Amino acid sequence: MTFLSKRINNLSESQTIKMAKLGRELTAKGIDVINLSFGEPDFFTPEHVKEAAKKAIDENYSYYTPVSGYPELRKAIVEKLKNENGLTYTFDQIVVSTGAKQSLANAVMCLVNPGEEVIVPTPYWVSYSEMIKLAEGETVFINATVENDFKITADQLEAAITPNTKLFMFSSPCNPTGSVYSHEELASLAAVFEKHPNIYIISDEIYEHINFVDKHASIASFDAIKDRVIIINGFSKAYAMTGWRVGYMASNTEIANACDKLQGQITSGTSSISQRAALAAYQSSLDSVVEMKNEFRKRRDLVYGLLKEVPGVKVNLPDGAFYFFPEVKEYFGKSFDGKVITNAEDLCLYLLNEAHVSTVTGEAFGNEDCIRISYAAAEEQLIKAVSRIKEALAKLS
Repeated sequence: MTFLSKRINNLSESQTIKMAKLGRELTAKGIDVINLSFGEPDFFTPEHVKEAAKKAIDENYSYYTPVSGYPELRKAIVEKLKNENGLTYTFDQIVVSTGAKQSLANAVMCLVNPGEEVIVPTPYWVSYSEMIKLAEGETVFINATVENDFKITADQLEAAITPNTKLFMFSSPCNPTGSVYSHEELASLAAVFEKHPNIYIISDEIYEHINFVDKHASIASFDAIKDRVIIINGFSKAYAMTGWRVGYMASNTEIANACDKLQGQITSGTSSISQRAALAAYQSSLDSVVEMKNEFRKRRDLVYGLLKEVPGVKVNLPDGAFYFFPEVKEYFGKSFDGKVITNAEDLCLYLLNEAHVSTVTGEAFGNEDCIRISYAAAEEQLIKAVSRIKEALAKLS
């Protein structure tokens, strides 16, 4: 495919989408596949949010929307950030996009010049490194391990910074590990950034409300660096609105204006109906959000107990999101029916074909010794899935 651009040829396929696709292909053949590869709540969008969308259709919200989003939605986001997070932003510092993924891409493309360095703690969400690649930046990884709950330290951060560092990207709660940085841990990182005034911080907070420990802490809460923080959030996870495609960013005005400029040349404004639905979500109580979080907590505890009983699997207890990121390297080098498991991708394909459970290789998230398991599925499915995984792993020798 030499006629295609180097840009697209250098881009990697999303492993989460790839594994979900392979799982669907087996399902189409009549095989009972349990899909634990997608980061998607299995709940339905709350009724009041759906009703707002229906009303918007009836009221003819069918025209182009402002590039940065409806004014009333942006104002609702400002109020949300103030009331829930104690953060002060203005209307013109909010940009609504077609999902948090576009907000992330907008921010990276507007900040990173070719050759500039972007620090990313590993494990990280699969698209971070590819977005940096598209911006022609250089990714600098900081490795975090299961022993430290996959969180980096201030010393590690300081050691990774060079005169060429432009940006730091991370998520808390984290996809794929479920790790949550405490206020104290964020304070130690913020103290490092305070010494380096030319570094910007993208804080991906899409899993904010799926937090099982404390009140969500944002690195934007530290005044000394707030003007350099770009908060990314959205409605997909907390409100089970993955298909509605509504995300947003909050930043200083200059960055927000730049992202509005970029978005205006690519997608323009987000769907009118989706925005009206999102507005209803933020103008209502958090009852449905809390109910879903409590259900996820029950599932987390269930799956943690089941995974702890699987020999050769090293797992920690995640504090948020809806993923486990177990270390499975003990199975590398083992085989079944003459097929050797050489890495995590081989193991994921083996589990798909032998156990009929779809997972994702940890290599896609920056850690080749692990796999990602989503527990955004019904309890009976989760019990069945881990049982199948345990049986399939026992066949390897």
